[in-house]
Amino acid sequence: MLRINDVVMYLDTRYRILVVSDTQYTWIDIDSDKAFPEQIPLSEVDAEILSEALRKVEDPFLHLAAQLPEQGSTAQKVRDKRLAAIEMLINHPDIYYRTGRNALIKQAIEASGSAKKTLYSHLRQYWQRGCTPNALLPDYDNSGARGEKRATSDKKLGRPRSIAPGTGAIIDSSIERMFRIVLDRYYLTEKSHSLPYAHRRFEDMFETANPDELKENFPTIRQLRHFYEREYIRPDRIRLRANKINYQKDIKPLHGTATAGVHGPGARYEIDATIADIYLLSADRQSIIGRPTLYAVIDVYSRLIAGFYVGLENPSYVTAMLALVNAMTDKVQLCQSYGYDIESEDWPSIGIPDAILADRGELLGYQIEYLEQAFGVRIENTPPYRGDAKGIVERNFRTLQADFKPFAPGVVTGNIVRKRGGKDYRLDATLTLHEFTKIIIGSILHRNQHSVLVKYDRDPEMPDTLAPIPINIWHWGIQNRSGRLRNTSAAALKIALLPRQKVTLSDYGIQCFGAYYTCRELVESGWLHRTRQQRPSSFIAAYDPAVADVIYVFPDAGQPDYWECSLTDRSREFRGRSMWEMWVSNQQQKKTIATAKLSEQENKRALENVIDETIRAAEKLRPAYFGDSKTETLAGIKKSRLEARDAERQQRRPDSKTTASKPKAEVKYLHKPPEDGAFPDFLDDLFGDDE
Repeated sequence: MLRINDVVMYLDTRYRILVVSDTQYTWIDIDSDKAFPEQIPLSEVDAEILSEALRKVEDPFLHLAAQLPEQGSTAQKVRDKRLAAIEMLINHPDIYYRTGRNALIKQAIEASGSAKKTLYSHLRQYWQRGCTPNALLPDYDNSGARGEKRATSDKKLGRPRSIAPGTGAIIDSSIERMFRIVLDRYYLTEKSHSLPYAHRRFEDMFETANPDELKENFPTIRQLRHFYEREYIRPDRIRLRANKINYQKDIKPLHGTATAGVHGPGARYEIDATIADIYLLSADRQSIIGRPTLYAVIDVYSRLIAGFYVGLENPSYVTAMLALVNAMTDKVQLCQSYGYDIESEDWPSIGIPDAILADRGELLGYQIEYLEQAFGVRIENTPPYRGDAKGIVERNFRTLQADFKPFAPGVVTGNIVRKRGGKDYRLDATLTLHEFTKIIIGSILHRNQHSVLVKYDRDPEMPDTLAPIPINIWHWGIQNRSGRLRNTSAAALKIALLPRQKVTLSDYGIQCFGAYYTCRELVESGWLHRTRQQRPSSFIAAYDPAVADVIYVFPDAGQPDYWECSLTDRSREFRGRSMWEMWVSNQQQKKTIATAKLSEQENKRALENVIDETIRAAEKLRPAYFGDSKTETLAGIKKSRLEARDAERQQRRPDSKTTASKPKAEVKYLHKPPEDGAFPDFLDDLFGDDE
């Protein structure tokens, strides 16, 4: 059964139900400006409903119920005046019937002084728009046809000019086309040209197209602005004027929350790096070493900082792996080394998460596939230049640095020298890397255990008595949501996360970054014997950038088994050093060799010139023939050689007086000389032969 004020569609006409009785409905056409209430039998309406010819539709004037005109406004006064004029009519039952309506209208005219046509208009508006006082509100929102295009005519629209010369221009379709071109080309771009600049470009275009038009009659910047505000909606104005990257990152409306996309602690970690805003000293405090790199790994659900890295290495896959290893393993010993006595429950992020969200550069490539394949971790990469995709970890960098910035010397400010005669903040560096790391660990522990997340978007089932502190949210999520993280061996995790490198096999061992490695398994394989045998040409090896002494070689592709290989004596120069130091050393050696080769090439060229000149001079002095026959000349070679040797010996013989004047040197032995005076034989030791 229909109710009063329902709107129905019947035969393509919308009606509003005004009265409901036991036998009939009274309704009115809400779209006709000449409509009056009509009666229709109840049975007929029910039949039309069953035949689907009549159905309920949405009330087009439902918004009027929520309108609240300002007290004392014109709209309120008009509404109340209209209501007072028909108030005696709308409450009388005969007003819905033609026979009694005329007499009631006459009484209302005498009481209010309003015209008959006006009263009918107010009644019709009242019935059609919902039978409420707000139904009588004037439609001021439609006044002036805001945003609609005015019809062009031979007369310029708007107020005539009273100060500026000329009559102005009539904006037709050709001018609008020019408006759109200059706006799209000069104003709605990332270059952020001003609207006056775009208007000047329009004037150039308009003058070319209309050379005979007076300049005072050119379309004005106000007309261009009016066209712009009418034809381009506000979201498009903002989007087209902004840099695409900045729009996506800083301007685009927010439609969700990061927490809503995860089901509990460990569901997703965010990792990112920044260069800390502080300059540090070396360990001996004798030099300034620059700004450290700070990595943070954040659990999205609880906002718990799961791990970190502080060091001097640039952001890369290697340093990202160091931060992830820290995030997935126990931090008790690390904290104790910096003076913080904690238990595992105080920093509970021990285990492997379901997903890791990172920048494309750091966790994009074949190396991270080992983490995906070995432990089933889903790697998610953000789009380029979309730091907002990792908003949680980005925000935490400001929080961590806010703890030390007000107090620590050497903090980066806006300018290196703030004013004339001011001091360079880099010269204020005081903290060492160890001390800065201690401060960062303290800040992380404070944030994890005590920082109240006032704006945290809570889970619907999270109790109101639970304080929004990261460690509280973590423990609640572990108990009520996702369960505990997946545990694994710390050693296996480290091997899986270490960077990988293709290495080659030669007679000297396994070559990695120019150094040679070997191990017991490699020797036993027989691949190092110098025979024409079939042996693998290359392997994949994992390496720790902090240690050059050892690499981990995987003999079987795709298998977790590995060989731990150490440096051979051939590469003993790199023992006790890091991979970074070895890379620097190799690079320096290459530069030294390249410089030496330039000198070698120059000297070689000079030598070849001397050889060539000597040969040319000798060829000029060489006799045409030796006086004897060829046979006699060749037969006399031996005799001539002996004569030349005797002459050479005579030339080297020292003068007898000079020799006699010099005393003979006395030989002193540091150890007991051998009985036969011979030197000892070290050949066996030199070549390592046992037999």
